[in-house]
Amino acid sequence: MKETATKKSEKNVAVNRKARHDYFLEEYLECGISLTGTEIKSIRDGRVQFNDAYISIYKGEAWIKGMHISPYKYGNIFNVDPDRDRKLLLHKYEISKLFDKVRLKGYTLIPTRMYLKDGKAKIEIALAKGKDLYDKRQTEKLRDASREMQKALKFRS
Repeated sequence: MKETATKKSEKNVAVNRKARHDYFLEEYLECGISLTGTEIKSIRDGRVQFNDAYISIYKGEAWIKGMHISPYKYGNIFNVDPDRDRKLLLHKYEISKLFDKVRLKGYTLIPTRMYLKDGKAKIEIALAKGKDLYDKRQTEKLRDASREMQKALKFRS
């Protein structure tokens, strides 16, 4: 019962749909993000893009690179660079576990969605392995077959 209550308090701000197309997503993790005051206002307006974003681990800290948060339209001199690197808020043991998997097994870390949870911005990151071209075609073929089956079942009933 508690899970449904927390799901209702989440509001999706941005979803990286391209990630499911380009990667096999295996392990998900929720983390916070370090922001300034005008950035959180832009996020609440839904002005976030992270199609080409990725997460790198540098000196024991996780950083998100390539994420664009548009400047707040009512901001002033306190607006910051929209493409700057932002620190992710994770525990040290989580960072070390992710770093080991990325280093040893050839995975990468990518953001899959950003959402507001109880007024705080959260990012869902995924441990991902890249798809080859034939994997992408196979996934699309399975999705089309599933869609056709659903259409046939709907027509039959």
